[in-house]
Amino acid sequence: MQVHRDLDHLPEFRNAVITIGTFDGVHAGHRFILQQLEQAANNGGGETVIVTFDPHPREVLLPKPNNIRLLTTLSEKIALLERAGIDHLVVVPFTKAFSELSARGYLEDFLVARFKPHTIIIGYDHRFGHNREGGLELLEAEQQQYGFQLIEIPQQVVHDLTVSSTKIRKSLQEGDIQLANELLGYPYFLSGTVVHGDKMGRQLGYPTANIHLADQRKLIPAEGIYAVRVGLSGYPDLLPAVMSIGFRPTFNGTDLRLEVHIFDFNEDIYGQELTVYFVEYIRSNLKFDDINALIVQMDKDSIQAKEILER
Repeated sequence: MQVHRDLDHLPEFRNAVITIGTFDGVHAGHRFILQQLEQAANNGGGETVIVTFDPHPREVLLPKPNNIRLLTTLSEKIALLERAGIDHLVVVPFTKAFSELSARGYLEDFLVARFKPHTIIIGYDHRFGHNREGGLELLEAEQQQYGFQLIEIPQQVVHDLTVSSTKIRKSLQEGDIQLANELLGYPYFLSGTVVHGDKMGRQLGYPTANIHLADQRKLIPAEGIYAVRVGLSGYPDLLPAVMSIGFRPTFNGTDLRLEVHIFDFNEDIYGQELTVYFVEYIRSNLKFDDINALIVQMDKDSIQAKEILER
């Protein structure tokens, strides 16, 4: 898959079959659109082209703290779309100026001039241009003039996509990892750099990798303890682990920590990139009366996590 970020230097796409959207999560519900893309491209001897935006339009149009919680960062989305077999991904820098393009300007100066589309696949409710003044009706009215075919994504499919995205976010925020993974079609994951902590885990007999997220907009699942697998450079297989997300109530912590204990592992991985794949939620965070009670519970958590990962 080729990734394009400069709109002034796009290639000459061959019979471009285009769809436009955020594709956050590239979840199982998106597969219908990806299949439509592939089928239309095969029928017309063309290439599949997904147009997405960065930053997310809501960050520009409705700027406020924590407005966006992404299922996939841009780099994660790129990897998932490449795995899906897409030919081209165009990442459009979303700016206030871009949002103020008229609907006709969007159609003529952006879609037609930049992509020369053979086919446009679009949701029945897709809106574009300043004040969302353009939509399917404008594309239908102009498709003959500009020579593109139009494929409408039905209302039920669009509804299902919206429901899926909402359910995935809600499931993750409630710790229902199994439902989230089922809706995604793959284990939810997050990536970050291993940073130095206060070494408290090491003192308890459970050294942990503290993770600093690569993108702070990434959705973090509910606080609690999880069975996870870890991807680490230099290790061909995922490593079994247990993860804690929370404020460490036993130590009266004030900052959210993402801590992973990799089983039977004692390497120095500070500064390395680490990816955590969530398998199952084990329990909520608890405040213990003393360190010994915490260690007893950590022993139980580790046993349970290992049992889950060995299924």
